[in-house]
Amino acid sequence: MSITVLSNSRFPVRNFGKILSLSIFLGAIFILPASAQEKEKLWRTLTVSGRGVETISTTLSQVSLGVEVQGKTPQDVQKETARKSSAVVDLLKKRNVQKLTTTGIRLNPLYSYSNNTQRITGYAASNTVNFRIPTDQAGLLLDEAVKAGATQINGVSFIASDEAIANAQKQALKKATQDAKEQAEAVLSSLGLQQKEIVSIQVNGASPPPPAMLYRSEAKLTNANADAFTPILGGEQEVQASVTLQISY
Repeated sequence: MSITVLSNSRFPVRNFGKILSLSIFLGAIFILPASAQEKEKLWRTLTVSGRGVETISTTLSQVSLGVEVQGKTPQDVQKETARKSSAVVDLLKKRNVQKLTTTGIRLNPLYSYSNNTQRITGYAASNTVNFRIPTDQAGLLLDEAVKAGATQINGVSFIASDEAIANAQKQALKKATQDAKEQAEAVLSSLGLQQKEIVSIQVNGASPPPPAMLYRSEAKLTNANADAFTPILGGEQEVQASVTLQISY
């Protein structure tokens, strides 16, 4: 950039420094209003948090069951546990259960106490698996699993499908956003103020709560009657969302 200075009687060259300083000063004055407007926008804001809830049906059962065997030697109980566990897993695979995973394998000594003396009386081995199955099929499958060798049902909980949960999360977020907007409109209108623009948006989460456990039992099960099966009925699940808006006025 070049600067040309023209000298005359009214603006001698010796005053050029003063003119340049004045120009810079005036430029600084010119940008101040914009900065003030930005500060005012931040000062005049209303922050509201909206909540949205979407209720969906639980169509799946999350099941935890296992095999436990006790015996005299660790080799015997481990072998019998493996045999029964394989039979149970084969059954579950044939029934096309979802997300079948092994969640626990244990082998522990059993003790007895007499005259302040501890001695090993045997061993206990267990194998636990988790899986999902449509709730309307869960009762019959549990009874079949007991017949196949399962000795423990550690818990049953009800959940919705992943697709249903994803759709419910979107709906819950929409409801939370609308709730926040309506709160802001109610407050500002009651004060005679007018909403201008949304300054910031914060999504605080949209997730279902952990599914409630139907029951958890350590009692051993006997073989089920072939003419009847355990009835299991699902319920509903809530997906909650929260959205915070900062709105200028």
